[in-house]
Amino acid sequence: MVTNILEYLELSAGRFPEKTAYFDEESEYTYGAVLKDAKAVGTALAALDQTGVPVVIYMEKTPLNMAAFWGVLYSRNFYVPVDTKMPGYRISLIQENLDPYAVITDETNAEAAREKFQGRNILLFSDLILTIPDDRLLQDIRNSALDTDPIYVLYTSGSTGVPKGVVVCHRSLIDYVEHFCREVGITDQDVIANQAPFYFDASLIDIYCTLYSGATMGIVPADYFTIPIKLLQFMQDHHITTIRWVPSAMKMISTLRGFKTLRPDALRKVIFGAEAMPTKCYNYWRDNYPEAVFVQIYGPTEITGVCTYYIVDREFTNDETIPIGRAFGNTEVFLLDEQDRLIREANTIGEICVKGTCLAHGYYNASEKTSEVFTQNPLQHHYPERIYRTGDLAQYNNLGELIFSSRKDSQIKHMGHRIELGEIEAVVNSLPGIRTACCLFHKEKEKIVLFYESDEYDDVTLIEALQEKLLRYMMPNVMHRLESLPQTQNGKVDRMKLKRQYLEGGE
Repeated sequence: MVTNILEYLELSAGRFPEKTAYFDEESEYTYGAVLKDAKAVGTALAALDQTGVPVVIYMEKTPLNMAAFWGVLYSRNFYVPVDTKMPGYRISLIQENLDPYAVITDETNAEAAREKFQGRNILLFSDLILTIPDDRLLQDIRNSALDTDPIYVLYTSGSTGVPKGVVVCHRSLIDYVEHFCREVGITDQDVIANQAPFYFDASLIDIYCTLYSGATMGIVPADYFTIPIKLLQFMQDHHITTIRWVPSAMKMISTLRGFKTLRPDALRKVIFGAEAMPTKCYNYWRDNYPEAVFVQIYGPTEITGVCTYYIVDREFTNDETIPIGRAFGNTEVFLLDEQDRLIREANTIGEICVKGTCLAHGYYNASEKTSEVFTQNPLQHHYPERIYRTGDLAQYNNLGELIFSSRKDSQIKHMGHRIELGEIEAVVNSLPGIRTACCLFHKEKEKIVLFYESDEYDDVTLIEALQEKLLRYMMPNVMHRLESLPQTQNGKVDRMKLKRQYLEGGE
C-alpha cells in the first residue's frame, strides 16, 4: 500500500526514466531528472535538521517546481507554493500566518524573495540541486514518515480578507489521485495541459495524476488563455489528450468559436470544475468533440480538491444545469438542512457536507476557523466523527444526481423570498450573447446587482430576455454591462473587487 506520494515519483521514474514528465515552451523535465533533483533538494534540506515545518516555494511557474515540491517532501517537511506575481500585502499575510522555516527560490526571484521574506532562510534552487543525494539518509527519513504527515499548505481566500492555509496530508492526496485516475481513465498515454496556478488546488489533477500514471504534463503559458489560436496551437503541437480547466478558460474558446480556426485532434478527456459551467459553453465543446469524455467535478480545497464527479452521459439544453454527480470512492457526500437533518428527497436544498479520508487536517495556525467548518457529524452521536461543512448549497434531481445551487452565503432574503444568486447567474449565463455574468446583493439598499459581459445585450434588452425566465422578485434591480469582469488569479470572477468598486462605493 502506498503511504507516501513520493512512491509515485519513484515508481514512474523506474518505469519511464527518459520520458518527459513535465514541460513548458522552453524546457522539459524527464522523470529521471526530476527524481535526481528532488533527492538532491531533499538531502540539502535534511542538513538543516528540521522536519514537519513549512517551506515556501517562490519560483517562476516552470517544470522545476516539481523537484522543489518533492525535495521538500523528501526532507519530511511540507511545501507552500507562493506565486511570484502575488501582491506583497497578501504575501505578508501568508508569512505572518505561516512563519515559514525556509524559502526556495530561483535566480530570477532571489532579490524579491530576500525583500519579501526577510529573516528567512533563502535557498537557491540552482544551488540545492548540486547537492549529492544521500539515499541512506533519505531512506531513514522515509522510515519515520507517516501518511498523515502534511504534504502541502494551499492558501485560499478568506471571507475577512485574511488568507486561510489548508493543510493536506499524504493519505488524503493518495486517496484522491488513485480514485480519480481510475474513474476518469488517466493513463501513461495521456498528455495533460495545465492551466491552473500551482497554488490553486485545480492544479492537483494535472501534477499528481501525471505522476501517478506516468503521463506527461505541459504548462500552458498564461497569456495563451487570452489568445485562442495560440492556445489551440499549443494543444495541437503537443498532442494534448486531457484538460482540467476552470470554465472561464473554456468559455474563451466557445465565445469566440475558436474551433472554426483549429480543432486539436488528440483531445479525449475534458474535465471542468471550480465554478459553474454554462451549459451553452459545454454544448459547444461537446458538439466539437462528440467522441470525448466530459467530466464535471466538484470539491473545495478543504477536501483535497474533488469529492464528487459526473461523467456527462446525456444531452443538456442550454437552460439545464449539469449535475456535479456522485461521490468518489471512500468519500461520503450528503446534504443537511438548516436543522442539521439529512435530506434525501429531490428538489430540496441543503448544505453539502463531506466525510472521509479526503478531509484536510484543517487551517494552519487557525484553530477557531478550523472548528467552525470541520465539525462533529450531527448525525453521529456515539463517537467522534469529523465532517467538513462546505458552505455550498445543492439539491438532488429526480434521478438522484447532485445539482449545485450556490454558496450558502449567496442565499439572500429579498422581498420576503429566499433567493439563490447562483440561480440568477445560471439563467443569465444560459442566454446566447452573454459571455459571463455575476450577481451580488447590496444589503443596505436591498438591491440585486447584475454584472455581465455582452456585445448583443444592453440593460433594456437583457431585462426583457430575463423577464421570460425569472420570477419577478428575482429580477436584478441594477445592471452593469462591463467590457470584462475582473478575475482572480485562479480565473474566477473577482466578486470582492466588484463589491468594492460598485457596492461599497455607494451603488
